Amino acid sequence: MSAPQLVVHRDKELMAQAAAARLITRIVDAQSSRGTASVVLTGGRNGNGLLAALGASEARDAIDWSRLDLWWGDERFLPEGDPERNATQAREALLDAVPLDPERVHTMPASDGAHADVDAAAEAYARELAAAAGPEDHAGVPGFDVLLLGVGPDTHVASLFPELPGVREQERTVVGVHGAPKPPPLRISLTLPAIRAAREVWLLAAGEDKADAAAIALSGAGEIQAPAAGARGRARTLWLLDRAAASRLPVELRPPAVA
Repeated sequence: MSAPQLVVHRDKELMAQAAAARLITRIVDAQSSRGTASVVLTGGRNGNGLLAALGASEARDAIDWSRLDLWWGDERFLPEGDPERNATQAREALLDAVPLDPERVHTMPASDGAHADVDAAAEAYARELAAAAGPEDHAGVPGFDVLLLGVGPDTHVASLFPELPGVREQERTVVGVHGAPKPPPLRISLTLPAIRAAREVWLLAAGEDKADAAAIALSGAGEIQAPAAGARGRARTLWLLDRAAASRLPVELRPPAVA
């Protein structure tokens, strides 16, 4: 796995704009080299802020949206269209405004869909990932170009929470989450093995409430206690922070300049 690289921006707005510019470049590069690109989206204020910034960017049309596969790192197990679902928020922030191929938008199952419970829904998403994976891909998932993760104040990423069973999973690529410490209690989440199959993992953290989490995850904590510490990409692991989120990093971890 790759060692973390840190970029610190002045504030959350600049962080979102810079992350959006990075993502556009990475998608265009992947499409230029392979014809397609694959991105895993994240929810929360930082994930949705990035999508909104991407939508506002004049460079967004450089992306061939019809050749982009979108997946999700986690989802709240709620009815289709519920405003708390990550997919609903992503559509409002960006997806409804760009010409995506609907067949390449891979949302996680909703609670009012075809699956009896959250565990069956997780198994169905794992099968969808496996069906899209090629022989050269890792861990039974497609070769994601970029996998986006928001970092929670408790160091959770996706819906992998400290000490809960999901963060300990080493075999499955997707799990049903029961008893999540933040509502709703039922969720679907990629596991660390699936996350670590991505070429690049980008972790987003903005705001003072994320400062302790960033410091803990980047200071050698174990992944069971701090799931963000276990989120690494095969080629690159990039932490994108604002000054507030970086404010408690040890001096030796702080980048030499603030963007």
